[in-house]
Amino acid sequence: MNDCADGKKSGFYLTTPIYYVNDAPHIGHAYTTIACDALARWHRMRGDDTRLLTGTDEHGQKIQQAAEKRGMKPIELCDEVVVNFRRLWEVLDISNDDFIRTTDDRHIEVTQYFFRTLLESGDIYKGSYEGWYCVPCETYVPEAQIGDERLCPDCKRPLVRMSEESYFFRLSKYQDALIEHYETHPDAIMPKVRYNEVMSFMKSGLQDLSISRTTLKWGIPVPGDERHTIYVWLDALINYISALDYPEPGGNWEKRWPDVRHIVGKDIIRFHAVIWPAILMAMNLNPPVRVFAHGWWTVEGDKMSKSKGNVVNPFEMVDVYGTDAFRYFVLREVPFGNDGDFSELGMMSRINSDLANDIGNLLNRTLQMIEKYRGGHLPPPSVFERARDVDFSLRDSAVRTLRDMDSQIDDFALDAALKTLWALIGAGNKYIDETSPWKLGRDDPDDRLDVVLRTLWEVLRLSAMLVFPFMPGTAAKIQRQLGLAGDISRERHAEWGWGNYLEPVIVKKGDVLFPRIDVVKWKEDYDARLASRNAEANPNSSPPVAKIETARLPQIEMDDFKKLEIRVARIESVQVVENAKKLYKLNLDLGFEHRVIVSSIREFFTPEGLTGKKILVLCNLKPAIFRGIESEGMLLAAEAEGERGEIISLAVVDDDFPVGARIH
Repeated sequence: MNDCADGKKSGFYLTTPIYYVNDAPHIGHAYTTIACDALARWHRMRGDDTRLLTGTDEHGQKIQQAAEKRGMKPIELCDEVVVNFRRLWEVLDISNDDFIRTTDDRHIEVTQYFFRTLLESGDIYKGSYEGWYCVPCETYVPEAQIGDERLCPDCKRPLVRMSEESYFFRLSKYQDALIEHYETHPDAIMPKVRYNEVMSFMKSGLQDLSISRTTLKWGIPVPGDERHTIYVWLDALINYISALDYPEPGGNWEKRWPDVRHIVGKDIIRFHAVIWPAILMAMNLNPPVRVFAHGWWTVEGDKMSKSKGNVVNPFEMVDVYGTDAFRYFVLREVPFGNDGDFSELGMMSRINSDLANDIGNLLNRTLQMIEKYRGGHLPPPSVFERARDVDFSLRDSAVRTLRDMDSQIDDFALDAALKTLWALIGAGNKYIDETSPWKLGRDDPDDRLDVVLRTLWEVLRLSAMLVFPFMPGTAAKIQRQLGLAGDISRERHAEWGWGNYLEPVIVKKGDVLFPRIDVVKWKEDYDARLASRNAEANPNSSPPVAKIETARLPQIEMDDFKKLEIRVARIESVQVVENAKKLYKLNLDLGFEHRVIVSSIREFFTPEGLTGKKILVLCNLKPAIFRGIESEGMLLAAEAEGERGEIISLAVVDDDFPVGARIH
C-alpha cells in the first residue's frame, strides 16, 4: 500500500478489463464497469486520489475476420463499434478518468517497449509452437484440457490445429516467485475461490507462453521482426500501464502503479493473476495489489444467448427503468464475486420496495413534515441539546453505517455495503413510526418535533453521500431537495459529522424519487418486449411454450404421502463429479445433520448459482451410488421440455424457512 502521511492513498488506481470491440455491449460489460465506478466514486469521497480506467481491446483474428466479411478495414470496424462503448458509459453515468484503445499510438509504443525489454533480458525467446488453437478465445489450449470432441473448454467451439514460428515468454521461470507472492499476499486474488483456482493451476506447473503470431496481421508488430504480430493477450494486458505515461520518468505510473487494482470477469482470471503478474515481475514492476474476479449472469435461470433472445441490453434496461435503478439492482442483487441471475421481475420488485418504499418514502415523509410544520425551514443543530435516547440511537447507527460500509468497500463487498445503508434507511422509517411527528405537530409543548425533524434530515444527508457512488443521479436529487447546494461528488467522508452542518437550510421538496411501478401495466409491457426480442432472435419461430408431461400416475393414499420425508436443506457447496458430464455432488446442511446427494443438473446450473440456495430434499430415499459417491436423497425440481430442450427449475424456499424444516 502506498500511503501518504495523512493516511490517504497517494495514487489509488482502478481498472476494468478493456472490452473486446467485436462484442455488442451487454450486461457483463455494464456490471464490471458499474462496479468499478462505484468503487472509484467511494474512494474519491474517502479522500483517496483515485483514477479509473476503461477502454477497448481492438486487435485479433476475430476482428480481422469480421471486418473482412463487411468489406472494411479492421480499424474502420473498431472506430465504428467503439462508439457504442463510449455511449454506454455516458448512459450508465460512468466517471472514468481515461479511455484507452489498444490501437492508440501511446499503447502501441509501450507494448513494443515491453517486448524489446523482455527480449533483451532473455525473458522472451524465439521458437516454434504447434497446438490446438481457439480462434474466438484467441488462445492455445493445452492437450490436457482437450476432450475427444476437440472443443475449447471455455467457449465450447471447435479448436484448430496450428503450427507456427513464435516468440515465447518464459512464464515457467516465474512460477515459484508467483506462488510465493500469493502465499504472502492471499488477498491479492479475490474472492477466495478464485485464489484457490489460480494457486492450483500454478502448482500444476506453468509452461512458457507463445506471445506472437505469424498467421495474423491485425495487431501490433513485433519490433524488429514484423513478420510476427504480438499475441493479443500480451498486447491487451499492457493497456493498464500504457495509460499511465509508462516508462517516462515522473510519469503517472510512478504514482499510480504501486496501488493498482483490476476488476475482471472470472473467465479471464488466469490472464490477470498469472500471465500479467509474471510479465510485470520480468519488467521489475509490482504485481497488482488485487485482482478481483466477479461472476457471470444468467437470465431467468438460463444462459444468455442471442439465439434465445434473452441477452440483457443495458441500453434497454436504462431506457425502461432508469440509470440509477439499473445500477442499484445489479450491485445489490448478487454478492459481488458470485454468479447471479438477472430478472426484470426482480428489478421491478426492488424498485417498488427498496427505492420507492424505503429511501423514496423516507425522503418524501421527512420533507413533507418540514414543510408542513416548519414552513420548509430546517431546525438548527442546536436542538440536539434536547435529544433523547431514541435520537442518539439513530445517530450512533448513522456513524456505524459509514464505518461499516467503508470496511465492506475495502473488501469489494458492494452488495453488503448497500444492505448496510438500507438498514439505516429502514431505521429512519422506523424512527418516524416511533416518534409520531404528526402527533407532535398538533401538541408539542417541549419542542420535541424540532429534534425529530433535524434527526431525520441528518440521516438523509448522510444517506445521500453514501448512496452517491452507487446511484449518483439519485444522490444529487436528494441533496437538492434537502436544501444543500454544491456538487455532491465533492463531498468527503471526513468532513461529515452528525449535526456539523451549521448553515440555515430551506428544504425544496421536488418530484418523487422513484414512482411506484404499476405491476399490471409492467407485466403487459414486459410480455410485449419479450415477444419482440424472441421474434428478432428467431424470426420464423413461435413464442416458446413448455411441453408439460400430462400422463397421470395412480392415486395414492394419504398414508403413502406421509411416508415421504421432505425437508428444507441449504446447499453448502457444489463439486463437479469427475468423468461425469451431468453430475454435481451437493453438500447439504439439514440443520440436524449434513448430507451428500448427487444430481444430474450440471448443464442447467453453475456451482456459484447453487451455493447458498435453500431447496427441498426427499430425505428418506434409499441411498444410491453414482460414480462411487453415495447419494442420500433427492432434490425436488420441476422438469419440462421446451423448444430449446429440457428445462429445469429447483423447488426453493424463502430464506425465512429454517434448514431442516419438515414439509407436510
